[in-house]
Amino acid sequence: MYVARVLYPVEVLGPGKRVGIWFCGCPRRCKGCSNPELWEFQERYKTTPETVFELVKSVAKEHDIEGFTITGGDPMFQATDLQRLLYLLKEISDDIIVYTGYKINDIIPEMLSNISVLIDGEYIEELNDNSLLRGSSNQKVHILDEAKADKYRTYFNTESNKVQNFFTSDGVVSVGIHRPDF
Repeated sequence: MYVARVLYPVEVLGPGKRVGIWFCGCPRRCKGCSNPELWEFQERYKTTPETVFELVKSVAKEHDIEGFTITGGDPMFQATDLQRLLYLLKEISDDIIVYTGYKINDIIPEMLSNISVLIDGEYIEELNDNSLLRGSSNQKVHILDEAKADKYRTYFNTESNKVQNFFTSDGVVSVGIHRPDF
């Protein structure tokens, strides 16, 4: 699998202090994409679900992980490895948000059973209206884990889009849902 970033604590892509995991690889190449540097499958980011999980476990030893947000690129282009990673991550937290350009009906049920919230649909720059957790208004939020429905309804009624900057060895990574002119 190809994972370009693992960041903690991400507090702008879902409730609580989350681990954000950015897959690379996405042939969609949506106009205005906030992560065009992640379109290509880059060999320097080749890893395994188990290696990513070990990294996350090392974070969990010293920090409270309240959930995961998995984005990219598009993680569904690496569905087999994503499925394995989801299974492993659930040992730490079963609150998992996944972003994808695919529609929910195109995703196998076994994959969906390991996801709390799915945000589906391609990014369309002209439809970027600052909707919470969505890059564009055509994207749909599917709360798949009914046990977390109240938590997410509260989140959607009380939060707004924010941006959070992380300083990494590669420079600054700006995380969150950005305006179309970002």
